[in-house]
Amino acid sequence: MNTQASTLGILQRLHQGAVAWMHSWWRLLHFAVLMFSLALTPSSYGGDRRPVLARHLVADTAPNLAWYGVLSALVSLVLIRIVVVTSQSYGLSRFALEMVVRVLVLELIPLTAAAFVALRTTLPAGLEFAQKRNMAAATDEELNGEFFPRVVAGIFAVWLLAAVSCVLTLFLAYVTLYGFTPWALAGYTRVVGQVFNPAVTLILVLKIVFFSFAVGLIPMASSFYSGLAKVSRGLSDMVRLFAVMLLIEVASLMGNYY
Repeated sequence: MNTQASTLGILQRLHQGAVAWMHSWWRLLHFAVLMFSLALTPSSYGGDRRPVLARHLVADTAPNLAWYGVLSALVSLVLIRIVVVTSQSYGLSRFALEMVVRVLVLELIPLTAAAFVALRTTLPAGLEFAQKRNMAAATDEELNGEFFPRVVAGIFAVWLLAAVSCVLTLFLAYVTLYGFTPWALAGYTRVVGQVFNPAVTLILVLKIVFFSFAVGLIPMASSFYSGLAKVSRGLSDMVRLFAVMLLIEVASLMGNYY
């Protein structure tokens, strides 16, 4: 009898957990649809909403761009040097540039840019904004004036950080390998162009776009449905966000190498 009751209790908890899990993802999908509908509405960018949107774009992007640019340059220089020295020691110098581009530009930079924006901006902002709200449903004005600018700012920050860091890394790779000379530019662009074939380029763009959507939407979706955020809710948002980012990264790896 006790065994049967214990089994029923376990099944009931599993059922409740599965229902709560599906409900949370359904709410996230609903919030994403609301944000994309606002993004396609011209009135979301006009009138009094334009200065609010511009302020969030600058506030959420400029500080992150400065810090992440410096950190990305330092880490890129170290990793580029490691790859170059290792390839030289094994007699594989001709593959050094391709390895740098594949490891840094295709894989590490998009992932770290999204994680940096999430940890520095969107997760803290979502938690702080949820604590300021009450349990009432969000009004249309709050949806347009509060949620939408924060989501757009998070998405744009990931795009800008990833783009600037990719260009900076490619420049540092050229300088590290060839120095400040223009004569190696033809060979350099040929190797980089071979790496960035249409399929790889499409996968990179899609990965950055999906990373940005996850970073911008997931932290704010929780505060949209509940105004009293707790630490556990913040942790669950972080786990959900990085789980989605991991799935995106795995899918991109499969697309690039399988």
